[in-house]
Amino acid sequence: MKGYPESNYPLFRRVAAELRAQGHQVYNPAEFDYCRTTHPTFPLRVAFAEYSAFICSKADAIVLLPGWHKSLGVSAELALAKNCQLDIYEYVEPSLRQITA
Repeated sequence: MKGYPESNYPLFRRVAAELRAQGHQVYNPAEFDYCRTTHPTFPLRVAFAEYSAFICSKADAIVLLPGWHKSLGVSAELALAKNCQLDIYEYVEPSLRQITA
């Protein structure tokens, strides 16, 4: 997420670890090779294509992190999740709050 130190990846990783500890399968964009600092450019289209495919075919919910309303990318993911009728949660430390069912 633009405007956050380290693109907010530390929070992405922490929330993903918490969800996995609860038994959830997590798709965390911060964990994939295209997000590593060794990659010279961020292939935005590849990232959105992969995440969109996951949302459409495998996800049953998405989790929004603090500051999500400022992210253009999250607004696209949220629209896709709503159209796929997924549950939508907002992470409000230290837990999740369901927005839609």
